[in-house]
Amino acid sequence: MKQNTILLSAIIASIITLAADFPTHSFTPKTEAELGKQLFFDPILSGDRSISCGSCHKPEYGFADNVPFSFGIDSTKTTRNTPTVKNVLARSRFFWDGRANTLEEQALKPIENPDEMNLPISVAVERLNNNPQYRRAFKKIFGRKPDSLNLAHAIAAYERTLESTYTAWDRFHNGDTKAMSASAQRGRDLFLEKANCFECHFGPDFTIDEMVNIGIYDEVNYTDKGLGAITGNAADNGKFKVPGLRNIIKTAPYMHNGMFATLRDVIEYYNNPDSVIPNAVNVDPRLRKPLHLTEQEKQDLEAFLIALSD
Repeated sequence: MKQNTILLSAIIASIITLAADFPTHSFTPKTEAELGKQLFFDPILSGDRSISCGSCHKPEYGFADNVPFSFGIDSTKTTRNTPTVKNVLARSRFFWDGRANTLEEQALKPIENPDEMNLPISVAVERLNNNPQYRRAFKKIFGRKPDSLNLAHAIAAYERTLESTYTAWDRFHNGDTKAMSASAQRGRDLFLEKANCFECHFGPDFTIDEMVNIGIYDEVNYTDKGLGAITGNAADNGKFKVPGLRNIIKTAPYMHNGMFATLRDVIEYYNNPDSVIPNAVNVDPRLRKPLHLTEQEKQDLEAFLIALSD
Protein backbone atom coordinates (compact mmCIF):
# COMPACT_ATOMS: atom_id res chain seq x y z
CA MET A 1 0.00 0.00 0.00
CA LYS A 2 2.80 2.38 0.93
CA GLN A 3 4.59 1.67 -2.37
CA ASN A 4 1.39 2.34 -4.32
CA THR A 5 0.95 5.66 -2.51
CA ILE A 6 4.52 6.69 -3.31
CA LEU A 7 4.07 5.69 -6.96
CA LEU A 8 0.79 7.61 -7.23
CA SER A 9 2.42 10.71 -5.71
CA ALA A 10 5.27 10.49 -8.21
CA ILE A 11 2.84 10.20 -11.13
CA ILE A 12 0.84 13.20 -9.94
CA ALA A 13 4.01 15.26 -9.47
CA SER A 14 5.12 14.32 -12.97
CA ILE A 15 1.79 15.38 -14.45
CA ILE A 16 1.92 18.71 -12.61
CA THR A 17 5.46 19.32 -13.85
CA LEU A 18 4.52 18.59 -17.44
CA ALA A 19 1.44 20.80 -17.21
CA ALA A 20 3.57 23.66 -15.93
CA ASP A 21 5.58 23.57 -19.15
CA PHE A 22 2.53 24.41 -21.23
CA PRO A 23 1.49 28.05 -21.65
CA THR A 24 -2.06 28.74 -20.54
CA HIS A 25 -2.79 30.32 -23.92
CA SER A 26 -2.05 29.46 -27.52
CA PHE A 27 0.67 31.44 -29.27
CA THR A 28 1.99 31.40 -32.81
CA PRO A 29 5.08 33.63 -33.07
CA LYS A 30 6.15 34.40 -36.63
CA THR A 31 9.57 35.94 -36.00
CA GLU A 32 12.56 35.47 -33.71
CA ALA A 33 11.60 38.63 -31.84
CA GLU A 34 8.01 37.47 -31.28
CA LEU A 35 9.27 34.16 -29.96
CA GLY A 36 11.80 35.97 -27.81
CA LYS A 37 9.06 38.13 -26.29
CA GLN A 38 7.09 35.02 -25.33
CA LEU A 39 10.19 33.53 -23.72
CA PHE A 40 11.11 36.80 -21.99
CA PHE A 41 7.87 36.83 -20.05
CA ASP A 42 7.50 33.08 -19.51
CA PRO A 43 8.45 31.66 -16.07
CA ILE A 44 9.23 28.31 -17.73
CA LEU A 45 12.84 29.50 -17.82
CA SER A 46 13.23 29.70 -14.03
CA GLY A 47 14.01 26.77 -11.77
CA ASP A 48 10.75 26.81 -9.84
CA ARG A 49 8.74 28.42 -12.66
CA SER A 50 7.96 31.43 -10.48
CA ILE A 51 9.70 34.29 -12.32
CA SER A 52 10.64 35.35 -15.83
CA CYS A 53 13.10 37.81 -17.34
CA GLY A 54 10.26 40.32 -17.16
CA SER A 55 9.98 39.90 -13.41
CA CYS A 56 13.09 42.04 -12.95
CA HIS A 57 13.12 43.86 -16.29
CA LYS A 58 9.70 45.47 -15.99
CA PRO A 59 8.34 47.39 -19.01
CA GLU A 60 6.74 50.02 -16.77
CA TYR A 61 10.17 50.85 -15.37
CA GLY A 62 12.00 51.09 -18.67
CA PHE A 63 12.77 47.33 -18.59
CA ALA A 64 14.69 47.80 -15.34
CA ASP A 65 13.32 47.49 -11.78
CA ASN A 66 12.19 50.06 -9.22
CA VAL A 67 14.15 48.68 -6.25
CA PRO A 68 17.90 48.76 -5.50
CA PHE A 69 18.12 44.96 -5.74
CA SER A 70 15.65 42.60 -7.38
CA PHE A 71 14.76 39.18 -6.05
CA GLY A 72 15.34 35.88 -7.81
CA ILE A 73 13.67 32.56 -7.11
CA ASP A 74 13.10 31.63 -3.46
CA SER A 75 13.20 35.38 -2.72
CA THR A 76 16.97 35.41 -3.22
CA LYS A 77 18.24 38.98 -3.19
CA THR A 78 20.46 39.83 -6.14
CA THR A 79 23.74 41.65 -5.65
CA ARG A 80 23.40 44.51 -8.15
CA ASN A 81 20.74 46.86 -9.41
CA THR A 82 18.83 45.54 -12.42
CA PRO A 83 20.11 47.28 -15.57
CA THR A 84 17.70 48.09 -18.35
CA VAL A 85 17.62 45.86 -21.42
CA LYS A 86 16.17 48.70 -23.48
CA ASN A 87 18.28 50.54 -26.06
CA VAL A 88 20.93 47.81 -26.14
CA LEU A 89 21.02 47.34 -29.91
CA ALA A 90 24.38 49.06 -30.31
CA ARG A 91 25.99 47.90 -27.07
CA SER A 92 29.20 45.83 -27.09
CA ARG A 93 29.41 44.92 -23.39
CA PHE A 94 26.71 43.75 -21.04
CA PHE A 95 26.07 43.54 -17.30
CA TRP A 96 27.47 46.08 -14.86
CA ASP A 97 30.82 44.27 -14.84
CA GLY A 98 30.98 43.81 -18.62
CA ARG A 99 31.24 40.03 -18.40
CA ALA A 100 29.22 39.39 -21.57
CA ASN A 101 30.33 40.58 -25.00
CA THR A 102 27.16 39.84 -26.96
CA LEU A 103 23.47 40.24 -26.33
CA GLU A 104 23.04 36.51 -26.91
CA GLU A 105 25.54 35.73 -24.17
CA GLN A 106 23.76 38.17 -21.87
CA ALA A 107 20.39 36.56 -22.56
CA LEU A 108 21.38 33.18 -21.09
CA LYS A 109 23.37 34.15 -18.00
CA PRO A 110 20.44 35.22 -15.78
CA ILE A 111 18.66 31.93 -16.52
CA GLU A 112 21.44 29.84 -15.01
CA ASN A 113 22.51 32.34 -12.32
CA PRO A 114 21.66 30.71 -8.94
CA ASP A 115 20.67 34.11 -7.49
CA GLU A 116 18.29 34.85 -10.34
CA MET A 117 16.43 32.15 -12.28
CA ASN A 118 18.61 29.22 -11.20
CA LEU A 119 17.97 26.88 -14.12
CA PRO A 120 20.72 25.03 -16.03
CA ILE A 121 20.48 25.88 -19.71
CA SER A 122 20.33 22.17 -20.54
CA VAL A 123 17.17 21.86 -18.42
CA ALA A 124 15.69 25.01 -19.96
CA VAL A 125 16.20 23.52 -23.42
CA GLU A 126 14.69 20.23 -22.29
CA ARG A 127 11.60 22.04 -21.02
CA LEU A 128 11.18 23.83 -24.34
CA ASN A 129 11.54 20.60 -26.26
CA ASN A 130 8.89 18.99 -24.05
CA ASN A 131 6.50 21.79 -24.93
CA PRO A 132 4.71 21.16 -28.29
CA GLN A 133 4.00 24.86 -28.86
CA TYR A 134 7.58 25.95 -28.28
CA ARG A 135 8.97 22.98 -30.21
CA ARG A 136 6.71 23.84 -33.15
CA ALA A 137 7.58 27.55 -32.98
CA PHE A 138 11.35 26.97 -32.88
CA LYS A 139 11.10 24.52 -35.76
CA LYS A 140 9.13 27.01 -37.85
CA ILE A 141 11.36 30.00 -37.13
CA PHE A 142 14.83 28.44 -36.86
CA GLY A 143 14.32 25.24 -38.82
CA ARG A 144 15.32 23.06 -35.88
CA LYS A 145 14.20 22.17 -32.39
CA PRO A 146 15.03 24.37 -29.36
CA ASP A 147 18.66 24.52 -28.31
CA SER A 148 20.82 26.93 -26.34
CA LEU A 149 21.86 28.89 -29.43
CA ASN A 150 18.43 29.62 -30.82
CA LEU A 151 17.08 30.25 -27.31
CA ALA A 152 19.70 32.98 -26.91
CA HIS A 153 19.03 34.32 -30.42
CA ALA A 154 15.29 34.57 -29.79
CA ILE A 155 15.57 36.49 -26.51
CA ALA A 156 18.28 38.76 -27.93
CA ALA A 157 16.15 39.44 -31.02
CA TYR A 158 13.32 40.64 -28.80
CA GLU A 159 15.62 42.83 -26.71
CA ARG A 160 16.92 44.45 -29.90
CA THR A 161 13.42 45.72 -30.65
CA LEU A 162 13.28 47.68 -27.38
CA GLU A 163 14.55 50.98 -28.76
CA SER A 164 13.29 54.46 -27.89
CA THR A 165 13.59 57.11 -30.58
CA TYR A 166 10.76 59.56 -29.89
CA THR A 167 11.94 61.49 -26.88
CA ALA A 168 11.71 65.26 -26.47
CA TRP A 169 15.45 65.32 -27.21
CA ASP A 170 14.99 63.38 -30.47
CA ARG A 171 12.27 65.73 -31.63
CA PHE A 172 14.33 68.77 -30.68
CA HIS A 173 17.42 67.33 -32.38
CA ASN A 174 15.37 66.76 -35.54
CA GLY A 175 14.26 70.36 -35.75
CA ASP A 176 11.30 70.77 -33.40
CA THR A 177 12.59 73.74 -31.41
CA LYS A 178 9.61 73.61 -29.05
CA ALA A 179 10.11 69.99 -28.06
CA MET A 180 12.43 70.84 -25.15
CA SER A 181 11.81 73.49 -22.52
CA ALA A 182 14.20 76.41 -22.07
CA SER A 183 15.38 74.76 -18.87
CA ALA A 184 16.15 71.49 -20.69
CA GLN A 185 18.03 73.40 -23.38
CA ARG A 186 20.17 75.07 -20.75
CA GLY A 187 20.64 71.65 -19.19
CA ARG A 188 21.91 70.33 -22.51
CA ASP A 189 24.60 73.02 -22.53
CA LEU A 190 25.61 72.12 -18.99
CA PHE A 191 25.67 68.43 -19.96
CA LEU A 192 28.09 69.22 -22.77
CA GLU A 193 30.29 71.74 -21.01
CA LYS A 194 30.40 72.62 -17.32
CA ALA A 195 29.12 69.29 -15.95
CA ASN A 196 31.21 67.37 -18.50
CA CYS A 197 28.65 64.51 -18.64
CA PHE A 198 29.30 64.26 -22.37
CA GLU A 199 32.78 62.90 -21.65
CA CYS A 200 31.26 59.49 -20.87
CA HIS A 201 27.68 59.87 -22.09
CA PHE A 202 27.68 60.64 -25.81
CA GLY A 203 26.33 59.15 -29.02
CA PRO A 204 22.74 58.21 -29.86
CA ASP A 205 22.25 56.37 -26.55
CA PHE A 206 24.44 58.66 -24.44
CA THR A 207 27.11 56.15 -23.45
CA ILE A 208 30.71 55.47 -24.42
CA ASP A 209 29.96 51.80 -23.72
CA GLU A 210 33.12 51.46 -21.64
CA MET A 211 34.02 50.50 -18.08
CA VAL A 212 34.66 53.48 -15.81
CA ASN A 213 35.24 54.03 -12.09
CA ILE A 214 33.12 57.02 -11.03
CA GLY A 215 34.12 56.82 -7.37
CA ILE A 216 31.71 54.30 -5.86
CA TYR A 217 34.50 52.05 -4.61
CA ASP A 218 36.59 52.69 -1.51
CA GLU A 219 37.61 49.16 -0.40
CA VAL A 220 35.81 49.69 2.93
CA ASN A 221 32.15 50.61 2.66
CA TYR A 222 31.83 50.23 -1.11
CA THR A 223 33.62 47.01 -1.97
CA ASP A 224 32.06 45.75 -5.22
CA LYS A 225 35.07 45.45 -7.54
CA GLY A 226 33.01 45.39 -10.74
CA LEU A 227 35.27 44.71 -13.72
CA GLY A 228 38.15 44.02 -11.34
CA ALA A 229 36.42 40.89 -10.09
CA ILE A 230 36.33 39.62 -13.68
CA THR A 231 39.86 40.52 -14.78
CA GLY A 232 41.69 40.13 -11.48
CA ASN A 233 43.50 43.40 -12.26
CA ALA A 234 43.51 45.79 -9.30
CA ALA A 235 43.48 48.73 -11.71
CA ASP A 236 40.01 47.62 -12.81
CA ASN A 237 38.55 47.62 -9.31
CA GLY A 238 35.50 49.85 -9.07
CA LYS A 239 34.99 50.04 -12.83
CA PHE A 240 31.43 49.52 -14.05
CA LYS A 241 29.75 49.78 -17.41
CA VAL A 242 28.67 53.30 -18.33
CA PRO A 243 24.90 53.03 -18.84
CA GLY A 244 23.00 54.76 -21.60
CA LEU A 245 20.72 57.60 -20.51
CA ARG A 246 17.67 57.05 -22.67
CA ASN A 247 14.55 56.58 -20.53
CA ILE A 248 16.67 57.36 -17.48
CA ILE A 249 13.71 58.88 -15.63
CA LYS A 250 12.00 55.46 -15.62
CA THR A 251 14.88 53.33 -14.35
CA ALA A 252 15.43 54.62 -10.81
CA PRO A 253 17.14 53.81 -8.49
CA TYR A 254 20.55 54.47 -9.98
CA MET A 255 24.10 53.09 -10.03
CA HIS A 256 25.19 49.46 -9.84
CA ASN A 257 24.13 49.31 -6.20
CA GLY A 258 20.94 51.35 -6.54
CA MET A 259 22.22 53.84 -3.97
CA PHE A 260 20.58 56.93 -5.49
CA ALA A 261 16.78 57.09 -5.47
CA THR A 262 16.34 60.05 -7.82
CA LEU A 263 18.04 61.86 -10.67
CA ARG A 264 18.55 64.79 -8.33
CA ASP A 265 20.51 62.50 -6.00
CA VAL A 266 22.74 61.51 -8.94
CA ILE A 267 23.32 65.15 -9.85
CA GLU A 268 24.17 66.02 -6.25
CA TYR A 269 26.70 63.18 -6.21
CA TYR A 270 28.45 64.31 -9.38
CA ASN A 271 28.40 67.89 -8.13
CA ASN A 272 30.62 66.87 -5.21
CA PRO A 273 31.52 63.14 -5.12
CA ASP A 274 33.93 63.49 -2.19
CA SER A 275 31.12 64.66 0.07
CA VAL A 276 29.45 61.25 -0.44
CA ILE A 277 32.45 58.89 -0.72
CA PRO A 278 35.53 60.79 0.45
CA ASN A 279 38.15 58.06 0.02
CA ALA A 280 37.26 56.51 -3.30
CA VAL A 281 39.95 54.42 -5.02
CA ASN A 282 40.94 54.33 -8.71
CA VAL A 283 38.59 57.18 -9.68
CA ASP A 284 38.63 58.05 -13.37
CA PRO A 285 40.41 61.41 -13.97
CA ARG A 286 37.57 62.53 -16.24
CA LEU A 287 35.40 62.93 -13.17
CA ARG A 288 35.58 66.65 -12.43
CA LYS A 289 35.04 67.52 -8.79
CA PRO A 290 33.48 69.57 -7.49
CA LEU A 291 31.34 71.04 -10.29
CA HIS A 292 29.98 73.99 -8.28
CA LEU A 293 26.57 73.78 -9.91
CA THR A 294 24.02 76.35 -8.80
CA GLU A 295 20.51 75.36 -7.78
CA GLN A 296 19.17 76.55 -11.15
CA GLU A 297 21.84 74.61 -13.01
CA LYS A 298 20.91 71.44 -11.12
CA GLN A 299 17.28 71.92 -12.11
CA ASP A 300 18.23 72.56 -15.73
CA LEU A 301 20.46 69.50 -15.92
CA GLU A 302 17.67 67.33 -14.50
CA ALA A 303 15.23 68.80 -17.04
CA PHE A 304 17.55 67.75 -19.87
CA LEU A 305 17.91 64.21 -18.51
CA ILE A 306 14.13 63.93 -18.30
CA ALA A 307 13.95 65.00 -21.95
CA LEU A 308 15.86 61.84 -22.89
CA SER A 309 12.85 59.67 -22.02
CA ASP A 310 9.85 58.82 -24.18
